[in-house]
Amino acid sequence: MKNETPTELIAALDELLDLERAALVDGELERLGVLLPQKEKLIERINTLDSVEREALAGVQSKVSRNQSLLNSAMEGIQAVANRMAELRRVRRGLETYDESGRKMQHNTQVSKQLEKRA
Repeated sequence: MKNETPTELIAALDELLDLERAALVDGELERLGVLLPQKEKLIERINTLDSVEREALAGVQSKVSRNQSLLNSAMEGIQAVANRMAELRRVRRGLETYDESGRKMQHNTQVSKQLEKRA
């Protein structure tokens, strides 16, 4: 892999970006951890080249932008789930209301941990 041409490196990066997109679309975010070091190495090798074909890089750049957008959406989805789970934990602890004078009141909820047997 020492004497790779710029075209070969760009083609390898292009293929890797397609794999990254597939992982993002399929929701297989753990695959991203495997692909990231490979992508970083390819980009590092491309950056050390003297002559890189601009047209070939333009296609790769659009894929990088597309994947970044997908990754941002995935992160927003994960954050939304985390927020929803935090809200559900707050609801389980109790209900907060305000009395007629504006003071916050906590109404605890009792969750029975007993198992009810039914015939």
